[in-house]
Amino acid sequence: MDRPVRVRFAPSPTGPLHIGGVRTALYNYLFAKKHNGTMILRLEDTDQTRFVPGAEEYIKKSLEWVGIEIQEGPDQGGPHAPYRQSERKPMYRQYAEGLIEKGLAYYAFDTAEELDEMRKRLEASKMQAAYDSVSRMSMKNSLTLSAEEVKLRIDRGDDYVIRIKLPRKEEVRFHDVIRGWVVVSTTQMDDKVLLKGDGMPTYHLANVVDDYLMGISHVIRGEEWLPSAPLHVMLYRFLGWEDVMPQFAHLPLLLKPEGNGKLSKRDGDRLGFPVFPLNWEDDKTGEKSSGYKESGYFPEAVANMLALLGWHPSNNQELFTMDELIEAFSLEKVSKSGAKFDLNKALWFNQQYLQMKPTSEVYEMIKPLVDSLGYDVCQEYVESVISMMREKVQFAKDTILQGKYFFEAPSEYDKQVIEKKWTADMNTHLVELSSEFEKLTDSDSPENFESTFKQFCETKSLKTGNLLQPLRVAVSGEGTGAPIWEMIALLGKEEVIHRIKSASNKISFSIA
Repeated sequence: MDRPVRVRFAPSPTGPLHIGGVRTALYNYLFAKKHNGTMILRLEDTDQTRFVPGAEEYIKKSLEWVGIEIQEGPDQGGPHAPYRQSERKPMYRQYAEGLIEKGLAYYAFDTAEELDEMRKRLEASKMQAAYDSVSRMSMKNSLTLSAEEVKLRIDRGDDYVIRIKLPRKEEVRFHDVIRGWVVVSTTQMDDKVLLKGDGMPTYHLANVVDDYLMGISHVIRGEEWLPSAPLHVMLYRFLGWEDVMPQFAHLPLLLKPEGNGKLSKRDGDRLGFPVFPLNWEDDKTGEKSSGYKESGYFPEAVANMLALLGWHPSNNQELFTMDELIEAFSLEKVSKSGAKFDLNKALWFNQQYLQMKPTSEVYEMIKPLVDSLGYDVCQEYVESVISMMREKVQFAKDTILQGKYFFEAPSEYDKQVIEKKWTADMNTHLVELSSEFEKLTDSDSPENFESTFKQFCETKSLKTGNLLQPLRVAVSGEGTGAPIWEMIALLGKEEVIHRIKSASNKISFSIA
């Protein structure tokens, strides 16, 4: 690297941070850490009309939760503070007016009605409806008005904006780390507003000025900003900063599971998964959106999943620690094409991390749930349940919710198993089996319960497969679940015998 690596994640606090934004932040973070660089958080809040209270704090908490460390930002401070664009407002005007002095920008006094009329006129003539090198000469701006009138309008407080003055026919070329060379003609571009009527810069001016002043070496951002990149290249050139222009890398979109279009909140609502890192409630509408954290996902699992949505490691490794992601990550291996969100894969990642967690850590996570359900059990017992259940579930809480039978006797029984396996003499077999279990101690091992079962089946000339699932249903109410002999041993013979007898009474009644 020719210069120190400095990257920024620059979201707008206009609502909850989309999971695609978290991925953008993650890629910036991985790249910075890989090259011993600096990760900056900059809040681009120049559009005050879209500012949403609470959004800034939400962004910070989301990044912290997923494990992204910020070196410079609104809370951390740094040599280029402030890190909120609204607090940097006074510095942008000088750059916009400096471009006017060079003849590279101009004042525009057009009203909203005049702009609308211009667009309609161009559309009627089947021309590009844009404020560009052609249409600007028929509008009210400092290119068409006299210097005296321009001064008069400014002095009396007329509304105006400052627009960039793009050349009429020129190729804009830049190299994107992910996409290669990008070439766009200025005939396809328009004279974007740089400074708005309220004195606030637009994204384009503030973005370029701040990236320059903060020494940003690489701009790693979403594909939706690719159309703006040629304008930013022109701004770097016009401002005299082309030699220190950052390298660009435009990330592929996160797509709907079907692959047709960008992943949205509606997709999450429709298919039952979060699209935000944390829960969010809209103060105006009262609408609530679920988050990965509150849904039971581990932050490490979310980071791992997001990293692989668009980036392909050199080997087939799928599970990474954050340090391993940092070591393996490279922008060159990020795909150009969009990455389809896969809910099953997200669940798989969470299950893998659940299995890797120490049982004591999982216990601390679910202890409030155990207590709220009124289960009076010791930590050792719950940790045994966790060990048995976590290969069967994707979320820590489900070790309890789906393993309910470890804590209370079933009140209902799997109807499919009953219809398929429950023969007329099944109750007799199970009651006789319970008598054999009576001979064991309450602390007998899973192997002793299994051996007793097999001996019973052999004595009765029964196939173990015909009796095993009915036994499971009698004890747990479920047709599948935790390893049966470990489950039975943990429950203890007295509880198991009680459940078998209770089930045989209830089920015999139901099928009588």
